[in-house]
Amino acid sequence: MKRAARRIVTKLRLHGHEAFFAGGCVRDLLLRRKPTDIDIATSATPEDVLALFPKSRSMGSQFGVVQVSLYGNLYEVATFRSDSEYLDGRHPSTVTFCGPEEDARRRDFTINGMFYDPIADRLIDYVRGRSDIQKRVIRTIGNPISRFEEDKLRMLRAIRLSCSLGFEIIPDTWNAIQKLASKILQVSAERIRDELTKLFIGPNPDVGLDLLYDGGLLDHILPEMAETRHIPQQPESLTGMNVFAHSRTALGLLRNSSTALAFGTLLHDVGKPSTFSEDKTQCFKSHAKVGAKIVETICRRLKMSNREVDKVVDLVRTHMNFFPAAQMPLSKLKRLLFKSNIGDHLELYRVNCLSNRKSLDNHSRYLDILRELNQKPKQPPLIGGKDLIEMGYLPGPVFAEILRKVEDLQLDGILRTRKDAVDFVKTHIPEEGKNQT
Repeated sequence: MKRAARRIVTKLRLHGHEAFFAGGCVRDLLLRRKPTDIDIATSATPEDVLALFPKSRSMGSQFGVVQVSLYGNLYEVATFRSDSEYLDGRHPSTVTFCGPEEDARRRDFTINGMFYDPIADRLIDYVRGRSDIQKRVIRTIGNPISRFEEDKLRMLRAIRLSCSLGFEIIPDTWNAIQKLASKILQVSAERIRDELTKLFIGPNPDVGLDLLYDGGLLDHILPEMAETRHIPQQPESLTGMNVFAHSRTALGLLRNSSTALAFGTLLHDVGKPSTFSEDKTQCFKSHAKVGAKIVETICRRLKMSNREVDKVVDLVRTHMNFFPAAQMPLSKLKRLLFKSNIGDHLELYRVNCLSNRKSLDNHSRYLDILRELNQKPKQPPLIGGKDLIEMGYLPGPVFAEILRKVEDLQLDGILRTRKDAVDFVKTHIPEEGKNQT
């Protein structure tokens, strides 16, 4: 990736243009982290870039951005620019092409405002970004209120960068976030969702959740989650932990998290405030079912895809099903482990147990059974609807009941052959469902 980006810079230079690596990739190179992408800033106009790289395409000519394809990778090449007033909280009303220093000073954070010359191996730093990297701090370029007013999403980005890099947000920048937190909903739901996803599946998501709350952003983005701070995790309050702290701890314990798993873990107990009761026998009754409805509303509000919504809702709705493992017949256990996305379900169960200070014995049992199931092909059903018709049963709801019962006994190892299943149905299933003609 770096080699191809260097070739782009070289070609621009050969045609008389200034060109440097820019933004987050420079920060990552200084931190000896592998950049996920490399952006290039240049004095060349979009028309110049399009002419020099025939496979490129304009990504927003009014902002001077062109996407260049080289060696199978995509690179954003942007003309140095200065921005006028941001009228929509995201885009400047007009831009003016300029030099590198003015371009650096319109960016968000000092650690993202540096350039790197890959030809001369030289850092160009107009905003003291290198110093802030050494101090391990997040600081806006210029006035923090102005930077966040330009694009409110930068408040979330500051928190994500803090968690990802382990840097501290300086007081002036943090105070500006707290002051402007109520304006975060001026940002589109899609952009908020994407930033939250990066935060929750990245490093230190539990710290990120705390920062969202302390910064005042959580009350506006996920008020349902903020409400859980006032609800004890258990009616007896044995752990002294509230629902928010439990969910926060579980989120921080996740390994190799997916988007659905991160949101499912964060929100798995979001139904508890609605089902809290002073009566211990009724407290949190059906909280998983209630929570699933709340979670669907949240996911729709964040404009998640239907597939992601279904995954998150299923995690929340069924998370309590994994706790009574010792009392489950083998057939129910196996059926539970046949669930799609079972890895996410078991990981949620694991961190749920750990956060509640419960044993992982059942989790280990699930993993053992799952390994056995994966080593053997799933057995086909012993009988089907055609067999029931031949035995004189009328098609209808009774079919599903009979076939489910037979499958359970098959999973338990009680019925092993087609003859066993037919004999069981003839012996144990009521005659009412049969055709009387």
